[in-house]
Amino acid sequence: MYQLDNDSESAGEINLVPMIDVVFSILAFFIIASLFLTRAEGIDVKLPKATTTQTQTQRPVSVGIDRQGNVFVDNEAVPIVKLRQQLEVFRKSQAPLVVIVRADTKVEHGLVVAVMDELRQIPNSQLAIATQKPQR
Repeated sequence: MYQLDNDSESAGEINLVPMIDVVFSILAFFIIASLFLTRAEGIDVKLPKATTTQTQTQRPVSVGIDRQGNVFVDNEAVPIVKLRQQLEVFRKSQAPLVVIVRADTKVEHGLVVAVMDELRQIPNSQLAIATQKPQR
């Protein structure tokens, strides 16, 4: 006669360890792949830091641009269209006028280019951009 032995048949078990290993492997793959994708989109530009920063010996005129896009000449607000007229006041001799642009890192690139374009139209002027040396 045929008799069923409950002890000889074990209940079915699912081993979760291999499944967890596979899930972590896939997760690690996607994390590493996403790091390479973000680097491929563009270069990391963190302005205004530069290792080639040089100290100017001449008395420069400071043109600042804050986060809101306001333009200042030596801490005095000036519209961009009057920037050249304002800087002609600082020209006293034939020596070149040194103008340093101090733009906030959050300022739009187009605004900085517009200010620099106005400054480049001043005859006998030198243009510089203020940066910070990176901390090591």
